Amino acid sequence: MNDDAPASPLRKLLPDLAPWRTSADFRRLWVAGLVTNFGSFLTFVAVPVQMKVLTGSAAAVGAIGAVELVPMVVFGLYGGALADALDKRRLILWTEAGQGLLCAVLLVDAVVPHPAVWPLYVVAALSAALGAVQRPAMDSLTPRIVAHEHLTAAGALNSLRWTVGGVAGPAVAGVVVAYAGLGWAYAVDLVTFAVSVALMTGIAASPASHEAARPSLRSIAEGARYAWNRKELLGTYAIDLAAMFFAMPLAVLPFLADELHAPWSLGLMYASVPAGALLVSLTSGWTSRVHRHGRTVALAAACWGLAVAGAGLVRDVWLVLLLLALAGACDMVSGIFRAAIWNQTIPDELRGRLAGIELLSYSVGPQLGQVRSGGMAALTSVRTSVWAGGALCVGAVGLLALGLPKLMAYDDRTNEHALRMRSARAGDLPPVPPVTAS
Repeated sequence: MNDDAPASPLRKLLPDLAPWRTSADFRRLWVAGLVTNFGSFLTFVAVPVQMKVLTGSAAAVGAIGAVELVPMVVFGLYGGALADALDKRRLILWTEAGQGLLCAVLLVDAVVPHPAVWPLYVVAALSAALGAVQRPAMDSLTPRIVAHEHLTAAGALNSLRWTVGGVAGPAVAGVVVAYAGLGWAYAVDLVTFAVSVALMTGIAASPASHEAARPSLRSIAEGARYAWNRKELLGTYAIDLAAMFFAMPLAVLPFLADELHAPWSLGLMYASVPAGALLVSLTSGWTSRVHRHGRTVALAAACWGLAVAGAGLVRDVWLVLLLLALAGACDMVSGIFRAAIWNQTIPDELRGRLAGIELLSYSVGPQLGQVRSGGMAALTSVRTSVWAGGALCVGAVGLLALGLPKLMAYDDRTNEHALRMRSARAGDLPPVPPVTAS
């Protein structure tokens, strides 16, 4: 096939594989993330199920998000400073190994004759701390190993990695938990952490930038000031926080499945959101041709809220699954373009600290959302908690869009920060070889 021939409509939809083809380190990081994501989603389903079995309380399940909140905030900010000051690869490896040890604790608690509730909360808090330290290093590593012009495609491929695990993990977890027991879910997760660590050892060292500040409160404050002065960045954080706080329904899904007289659907409910996200990731070729990223973020977040509200109103379990999948698709669109704005415009010496702030927006929001949904379900009803949260999300995103003109005006072709970063990186990486058509 002629390389200059116009691409077919199907090829325009398929993911852009240029980051995968041109960066061996990106390939290793992607495969390691795929493996560990699969296992982590097994635990993601198993923990609330175990909590429900041990306590029978929606509030107790929602409280998992509460105990994760403080370590996520503290260690997310400090982890961002560490990511700027230390070797990113080493930081990722040590935190990945720590997560594996915590998974071993869950396994032991699940197989003893009388499982306890408190280890679930302790492990949730410690896991949140380790994840908060790791994620800024992981996020800030990608722009170093991928060419600037491929960053949007890399974000879409990273989202694909997450969604494959998000679909397969919960779906398998539902079967494993129901027929083999919680212990097997934790055991498989433990194995995936071991495989992930082995894969990541092949990634090249990524030492701190010579311009990076030492980790301290002052360096954290420097990153926060930069984010505050970049209103388009601030807008991405605010919209995602609102969407996740008001419309994250995962804590009450075990109770929603019971209310719909379909306990068999729980694994499918957990898998539906990432399934919708997976569909977007598999057809993400169009994302590289969108330039008004800010408007797309806001529109997708509002559609997420509408879909969640619909899932709380309908009474047919298959419609609930469909609407949750639609919500996941909308959230993925928002996530791809939030990541594009971050990766295209943040200086290398600040990436870790800004990634720590980003972590608060896309991780703290869901944790607070679990507390909100569980608490509202306890005070009202499960279905009210779901549909009212979706409606509140739509309203909040609409108000934020009105108050964030710089986010709404963001265009990667004209934004001064994007243009500056593109120019700064022009000579950093070797020329990218042309991708030949197969």
